[in-house]
Amino acid sequence: MEHYDVVIVGSGHGGAQAAIALRQAGHEDTILMVSRDRNPPYERPPLSKEYLAGDKPFEKILIRPEAFWAERDVTLRLGANVNEVDWMKHVLILSDDTSVTYRKLIWAGGGDARRLSCPGAELTGIHTIRGRRDTDALKDQLDAGARKAVVVGGGYIGLEAAAVLRSKGLEVTVIEMEERVLARVAGPEVSDFYAQEHRRQGVDLRLQTAVERIEGNDEKVTGVTLSSGETIACDLVIVGIGIVPAVGPLIAAGAAGSNGVDVDSYCRTSLDDIYAIGDCAAHSNPYAANAVIRLESVQNANDMASVAAKAIMGDKQDYDAVPWFWSNQYDLRLQTVGIATGYDQTVMRGDPAERKFSLIYLREGEVIALDCVNNTRDYAQGRKLVMNRAEIDPELLADTGVPLKEMG
Repeated sequence: MEHYDVVIVGSGHGGAQAAIALRQAGHEDTILMVSRDRNPPYERPPLSKEYLAGDKPFEKILIRPEAFWAERDVTLRLGANVNEVDWMKHVLILSDDTSVTYRKLIWAGGGDARRLSCPGAELTGIHTIRGRRDTDALKDQLDAGARKAVVVGGGYIGLEAAAVLRSKGLEVTVIEMEERVLARVAGPEVSDFYAQEHRRQGVDLRLQTAVERIEGNDEKVTGVTLSSGETIACDLVIVGIGIVPAVGPLIAAGAAGSNGVDVDSYCRTSLDDIYAIGDCAAHSNPYAANAVIRLESVQNANDMASVAAKAIMGDKQDYDAVPWFWSNQYDLRLQTVGIATGYDQTVMRGDPAERKFSLIYLREGEVIALDCVNNTRDYAQGRKLVMNRAEIDPELLADTGVPLKEMG
């Protein structure tokens, strides 16, 4: 039975950063990274943007050059799942029936793309975008001549994919159950702006609409039937309806958690010597009014990785990082800082018609978040306002002639 001082489960942003942070903090003992992905650690956001579009080859989205991990003495075991965790004995049972022991475990397993559950969901031509294999399969179908696509889900992934497909000349229909796109992450003003932009770009956007079933012929997708009874012909379907946290072995071992796995301010789970970070880690977030949430972002994965690595090295520091996100669609770059949970007022800064503006979210008079469209200056300067929970007159916030850095 092999033994490693630290075992990291997952090779996404969180897992990669955990290994990097441990070495940077002076950890000299053995590190093993176990991942069901067969590729060395790579960036996930480009999968629905630059990599799908063909603007970046895979080598350009590697988190570090492949040789980096051997140079840092980080052992990669790729294409392997963790099937069982025995936290009392500090043993992991892997999918190849081998066992590994550890002193400390960092679970950075992320999540699995949520799938459709309607009739026809098993047909060929239905895609998710979670890993390289997913995007490669989608690119193969595009290269084979697909011309019509239905995208299920009007969140970041769905809209980013729709933008890429339109740039390639496909007919695109987006299906969203909510009354607006980006409903879980942005205010109505931002949602309306992006809905108008996608329609202007030729996307057929259907809101408050559900998928009844997927139609097929010879086991291949031929169309999507909606709750209205209408059938939309298509060659492929992209499903972007969220993720299911990949924490089954931890929960089975007794870890606390209902939506992912619960962690404390040092990213520790309820099981001794086991940490969890990234998309799957539910934590009390000070920027969400201390609500227990999961954050699906590169920022969260990287910052939690650093917190866990420091704790393992004896330098306990509470997780208290300002959340940030981004999305590229067409020539629009949306940058978000903070979390707009429970906002009771918004301030529009700039004019959406000019394709450059910011929407500022307030709660009880305090700035809690900003959505900035093609407005990197506001995004960078607004960070301090969010950190300080600044109280600023809304009329002043709306004045584009006054830089945000001069307000608090």
